[in-house]
Amino acid sequence: MSHLSTFKTQPLLHPASQSNPTPLPHPIPHLFPIQSLSLTALFLGRMESEIHEDIVIVGAGIAGLSTALGLHRLGIRSMVLESSDGLRITGFALTMWTNAWRALDALGIGDSLRARSLRMQGLEACSRNPSLRSQQQGPDADLKLIVSIEESGRLKLLHLADGTVVRAKVLIGCDGVNSIVAKWLGLQSPVNAGRSAIRGFVEYMDGHGFEPKFHAYFGGGVRYGFIPCDQKSIYWFCTFTPSLFKCKSMVISFKDNTHVVYKRENHPSMFATDDDNEHDPLKMKQFVMSNIWDAPKHVSDIVERTGLDCISCAPLKFRQPWNILQGNIVKNNVCVAGDALHPMTPDIGQGGCSALEDSIILARCLAEALLGKRTCNDKEKDEDYVRMEKGLEKYSRERRWRSFSLISTAYVVGLIQESDSKVISFLRKNILFQFLVGIFGRMADFDCGKLTIS
Repeated sequence: MSHLSTFKTQPLLHPASQSNPTPLPHPIPHLFPIQSLSLTALFLGRMESEIHEDIVIVGAGIAGLSTALGLHRLGIRSMVLESSDGLRITGFALTMWTNAWRALDALGIGDSLRARSLRMQGLEACSRNPSLRSQQQGPDADLKLIVSIEESGRLKLLHLADGTVVRAKVLIGCDGVNSIVAKWLGLQSPVNAGRSAIRGFVEYMDGHGFEPKFHAYFGGGVRYGFIPCDQKSIYWFCTFTPSLFKCKSMVISFKDNTHVVYKRENHPSMFATDDDNEHDPLKMKQFVMSNIWDAPKHVSDIVERTGLDCISCAPLKFRQPWNILQGNIVKNNVCVAGDALHPMTPDIGQGGCSALEDSIILARCLAEALLGKRTCNDKEKDEDYVRMEKGLEKYSRERRWRSFSLISTAYVVGLIQESDSKVISFLRKNILFQFLVGIFGRMADFDCGKLTIS
């Protein structure tokens, strides 16, 4: 039997909880399980050969689900399609800055998530010398792969792998870095940033003893950091520049068929993979350990005690900023949001935060177009499409420069933090640190507004 999953956003908090959100005086991030944004998946039973929906969202990640919830809060139905085997949950934790909490408050789930998150109380950083596995909300779903997108008049036809055709008046692509919808819009594919990231998660049954601060170590082509998620768990990461590590037949192979070859002299424990083993978490762990040898023992112990099943690696990608300015992020009744719009390096911690911004603004723009005051001529069918297109154009105007700024800032900050240059290292240690902290604050001081329509 074939099924299609539609994600209908059920209220997680009473709408009254939005009226008095907890004040956000400082742009200090919280962390919480990424599973918290999962919504309930409902089955339609046997798949129909053709389905008609006003709004179809491709991708059940942060942007897709929060957009669906935002539309639901405003009384608008949407269908969410996802190509994964289940509700999409990647990574270990999310860092949520002030801008993200404003979006979560607008969605009505901020207070609920604050109760399960840890507020960071500061930042500790220095230049180096030369499974969060909570139970997923919602049942497993038989989710569908989109094979192609085509036009039929003003409608968009989505052809699914099982032969089903979904007819949509509005198509929203929230399908990640390798977005099918972004490709259809003509946006260029994200490019490799020349850096990669190894991430891990570790639990201390008796408590780790670290203060709730962001801890970071820069330099030597490597940036290592960790953040306590609660009193017993820590998320850590290591971003590095493979080109700075001299090659001796060492290959990292990623699932998207990209390859990075490197070896660093004088370091016996190198991360490598055999042809038959795309990801070797033991080698990842050895690589990180060999490159934080000068960090305090209690810091390196975090990596040492991390289980191999809680370590992952991926190349860092971003969309060229000028492609955001010159390309189509909206075309007629099609748009993109989240990583499908602005994939960026993780250096300012704004990937998930900006996806939440997108969702609030997109839901509001569509609702204003669909639910606003109508003229007598608005009863004509074509007028509905015109209003939807104008709503998406407004969304495009609000998100284009913000996306450009986020991508550019993240890329530059990453270069400064990881640079092996003696000049940059000196400036980073003595001058640029406060400058970087200020950048984090400015990027987080963005207000996406409320889920209300005029």
